[in-house]
Amino acid sequence: MKGQNKTIRNLKLQLQETKDLITHSFEYFNQEISLVYLQSLCDSQKIKTDIIQPLMMCEKESKFLLHLLSLPSGNDIQNGEDLQSLVIDGCVLIFISGSVYSYKAQKEFNTEAQDSSVEMSVQGPQKAFSQDLDQNITFIRKRYPSSKIKVEYQEVGSLSKTRIALLYDIDYVDFTVLKKLKKRLSEIDMDVIQAAGQLNNALTGRKISLFPTTMISERPDRAILNLSQGKIVIVIHGTPFAVSLPAVFFDFMSSMDDLYHAYWIKKLMLTIRYAALIITLALPALYIAITSYNPEILRSQLTLTIAGSRAGVPYPSFYEVLFMMLVVEMLVEASIRLPKAIGPTATTVGGLILGQAAQQAELVSSIMIIITAFVAIANFTIPINAMSFAIRCIRYPLILAASFFGIVGLVAGIIVTICVLVDMRSFGTPFLSLYWGSSDKIETISESPKEGHE
Repeated sequence: MKGQNKTIRNLKLQLQETKDLITHSFEYFNQEISLVYLQSLCDSQKIKTDIIQPLMMCEKESKFLLHLLSLPSGNDIQNGEDLQSLVIDGCVLIFISGSVYSYKAQKEFNTEAQDSSVEMSVQGPQKAFSQDLDQNITFIRKRYPSSKIKVEYQEVGSLSKTRIALLYDIDYVDFTVLKKLKKRLSEIDMDVIQAAGQLNNALTGRKISLFPTTMISERPDRAILNLSQGKIVIVIHGTPFAVSLPAVFFDFMSSMDDLYHAYWIKKLMLTIRYAALIITLALPALYIAITSYNPEILRSQLTLTIAGSRAGVPYPSFYEVLFMMLVVEMLVEASIRLPKAIGPTATTVGGLILGQAAQQAELVSSIMIIITAFVAIANFTIPINAMSFAIRCIRYPLILAASFFGIVGLVAGIIVTICVLVDMRSFGTPFLSLYWGSSDKIETISESPKEGHE
């Protein structure tokens, strides 16, 4: 009994004697029984129905212990186990007969899956992942009912202890990629990880890299497609996003609706996206190059039209483009940060008024207003936000190169960008690989089958 009280006192000290740590002690079966749990994490009704009431109804101690062990999450705690971690994880500790038992009575939170709000689909499934790890794994297993799926659990974050799960199909996965992923996960040195983006940054480890090398998605159908292609899906507790890897450039330009549309409609949509990618990347820099250095590459009528629209603008085209691009960036950022009820209205009205006023005051040309709208719309056609943000960042070095060297600077900047993409790797996979699919049987699977079953 003294050892039991000493253990409880040590537990209180370890938890800084927090006020939500509840200790119930009472006598039954001619001995003292103690329950220890965190009130903020545990469901008091579940404790009452699953522990207290059965205890009062059992006539013998052995029957109650048998009941505890028969509960789905009831366990006999062995010596050396970390009682503090069990309490923080939402377990009730039952001290009885000189032994300790645990029962997970964690409160049920609202983890119902919501409709997709980031990656929209016209004909595909509408539900996104939830914030509960087990529920997300259930989503995947129900839609991918294969006995070859393997799930491995880990924790990341020295303080947050965030649970993650690695899912992969052992028939298709590249075990070299899996080995690299596990190594990087073991090397993560962060206190708190709460979101998929944080985990992505920790896995990448390169602060200067603009282009994403893992894909973050909220859609279960995309995660299932990635599994069938031999990729690894990381599901994170507490966030409705999953991380898939390796990821190549062309993955970020594909939408899930491409699978649900007819062949020629799919090809048309892909063509529009790649055309929009070129427009949003190069059009502002091309405008600077033409107006400042190389007007001769256009027809004379169009050149005169552009020159006439800029007749009243008092500064070079570089400042004009930079001003309008920054305005668009601020409008996009405002639309994200403002409340949903007023965000779209405020940014739309603000953009219209600002653009019209700037053109009438001859701060920018009318052609520049058209180009700005064109570039903004084109950027929104990129399906994955991470790639959309990267393209927006790359746009400014190209603008700078075109302002100094004209068309030559623009072409050189595009060539440098392509060279950077060619040199990039996503866990050993070239970033500009044309294809990564399930029919690509990785030789590593047959060469080292034991490695995948560690």
